[in-house]
Amino acid sequence: MGKIHELSEILSNQIAAGEVIERPASVVKELAENAIDANSTQIDIVIEQAGLQLVQVIDNGDGIEPDDVSTAFKRHATSKITTRQDLFKIQSLGFRGEALASIASVSDLTIETATANSLGTFAHFKGGILQTQKTSPIRPGTAITVRDLFFNTPARLKYVKTFQTELANVIDIVNRLAMSHPQIAFTLTNDDHLLMKTAGNDDLQQTIAGIYGVTMAKQLLSISAEDLDFKLTGYVSLPQLTRASRNYLSIMINGRYIKNYQLNKAIIKGYGSKLMVGRYPVAVLNIQMDPLLIDVNVHPTKQEVRLSKEPALMTLIEKAIYGRLRTENLIPDAVQNLKQTKVVDVDQLQMDLNQITSQRRNATGTVRPVHQTSMPEKTMKTEPTATQIAETETPLKTEPTADPNLNSLPIFEQPRQLAQWDDKYAAESVGNPFGETAEDNEVPIARFPVLHYIGQLHDTFLLAEGEDGFYILDQHAAQERIKYEYYREKIGEVSNDVQNLLVPLVLEYPNSDAIKLQARKELLADVGVQLESFGQNSFVVHSHPTWIAQGQEEATIREMIETVLENGKLDIAHFREATAIMISCKQSIKAHHHLDDAQAKALLADLAQTENPFNCPHGRPVLIHYTQKDLEKMFKRIQDPHQSWSGE
Repeated sequence: MGKIHELSEILSNQIAAGEVIERPASVVKELAENAIDANSTQIDIVIEQAGLQLVQVIDNGDGIEPDDVSTAFKRHATSKITTRQDLFKIQSLGFRGEALASIASVSDLTIETATANSLGTFAHFKGGILQTQKTSPIRPGTAITVRDLFFNTPARLKYVKTFQTELANVIDIVNRLAMSHPQIAFTLTNDDHLLMKTAGNDDLQQTIAGIYGVTMAKQLLSISAEDLDFKLTGYVSLPQLTRASRNYLSIMINGRYIKNYQLNKAIIKGYGSKLMVGRYPVAVLNIQMDPLLIDVNVHPTKQEVRLSKEPALMTLIEKAIYGRLRTENLIPDAVQNLKQTKVVDVDQLQMDLNQITSQRRNATGTVRPVHQTSMPEKTMKTEPTATQIAETETPLKTEPTADPNLNSLPIFEQPRQLAQWDDKYAAESVGNPFGETAEDNEVPIARFPVLHYIGQLHDTFLLAEGEDGFYILDQHAAQERIKYEYYREKIGEVSNDVQNLLVPLVLEYPNSDAIKLQARKELLADVGVQLESFGQNSFVVHSHPTWIAQGQEEATIREMIETVLENGKLDIAHFREATAIMISCKQSIKAHHHLDDAQAKALLADLAQTENPFNCPHGRPVLIHYTQKDLEKMFKRIQDPHQSWSGE
């Protein structure tokens, strides 16, 4: 007798569940996506013990016909595709027909569903086997209740994390679905605590406010752009609003939340040098495109997709974000900045969250009947979500005292007329990619104020006065920005102009690197760096491009060689930015360096001419602003916006 046999349907479904249903959040995702595909306008999600005890998804969508209920729980049963051609124009969130069969095979599941023209059906599945099916008089829509997840696959429970982690995963999934479909009203309840509620009025910013909070939503900028293949809308944060991870980057394509490293990279690139190193913005982007340009059938969870014109989409995102930010005054408000950097007792917040999520761990409770369409809010407590916990900002380090050799250099050695660019798109005509009307741009916004120098504080900060308040500037960051823009333009002017070194450079590399350099010397020669063999593993350099700053010849050339060795090419646009940052940082004045009045005023004048006077190349703020009202409040000259003191 042969050894090969066909797996049973139940075992096949349990194996499939290992790919599709990884944790309670996967159940929520699959059931909520089915509800979205059913044209629902309201979706209520109820969970207990982070979904391990109960997951209930209730919608008011189209429902399922009585004859289709049992078929819907068979593997690869779907109403969303019929022919092979349908795979290339998928516009629904689900299409594989695996979710219901996989969930039912590892849980105790009941479904109540009805269409507008049917009485309704109740069905009970346990371990993938149909136990009961009967008619049931319920309102149109579908309510699916999943209990005892993984009861028959205990090995799967070993990979389930803590209740707090699983709850955070559920919240994250529902948040993304709500932002993908702001026209749908979502509610999420865990152990009778209302975690999230959206209005479903098709206002994305209001949906974001309901998820991340009103304070964050107010610091978002709307963006809009399109080309022949893509239409982009959404919101991005001001550079001062950042997070320590990429978790706040949400990208939706045709209503589907996806994970795509290259598109995340495009968002960050759109900010240029406006972000601090290691910090990431908040972004919610909706992309509409032809379904023929996207393949969603590459992963069981359908969160990873393949795009046909990904480079073009990346360029559109970069240019849209850059174009939007260049119209904004990016000077951070000092008082608001202090509020955002307030230290939060994270340990206490975590203890509170642990208490909230575990208080009913051993309680049985009464589950809301599945036929109810809305949650009885008066009996619920509101619980802060994980995304609403403030982050503790890392304080900036004080710049070290300048090297005496650097301090002896002239402070202002470049022409006053500086380049008008911030990144590679500044030289291009961005035009009006946002669909704004003429009325929107009749009054241009003054991005940088006219500043009158007052004095220097601790030989580190410059104090200045503007029409709308008081400004404090970091002198190192200010000159770093000025020199960065100057050197980046000079580095970008790649030519054959070279000058000889007084003492040739001898560079030695390991055998593996030396072989690569021999094959790639032409890449360096094209930008003015001639490598000549000098022994087996060494090279000699007799000259260098004229744009390399004095004293930085060896460091810059070595950096160029490292780039060629690592990437196999020399991307001038990327390299000139990295090199300009390095040179500008090393040659700028540091903290504790005294400036006389003439030097300080010249620094302010040069800063005003830069394309981006708000951030140094590393993303740190160049200046902060105290409004007149902020100062009056500090000195108790006003008590509130409607009551003022005499001011004498």
